[in-house]
Amino acid sequence: MAELASKKCVPCQIGAPVLSKEKAEELLKRVSGWAFIENAKKIQKTFEFRDFAAAMKFLNKAAEIAEKEGHHPDFFVSYNKITFTLFTHKINGLHENDFILAAKMDKIKKDND
Repeated sequence: MAELASKKCVPCQIGAPVLSKEKAEELLKRVSGWAFIENAKKIQKTFEFRDFAAAMKFLNKAAEIAEKEGHHPDFFVSYNKITFTLFTHKINGLHENDFILAAKMDKIKKDND
């Protein structure tokens, strides 16, 4: 995870290739608790917090990182839980950027527990 968390997202162009199944499976092993959804076109994870305020604090940190990286997740908030869905919108599938952002989210959660 640390290696991925230290990387920067790179701009992705429409038409760029999605990750191969093998590469996506390899990268999935390097992030904690994320799972494939929608026929492995996306990855998803739900983070749980002690209360709504803690969830919002985390979401704001995650949003800052996403904006800095230029790679934006879909998310759903339910009181003390946030579910993030990552995929690269421009290619409608997975790119290394999705795993980089996943690792960065895992790191901020770990650093703030």
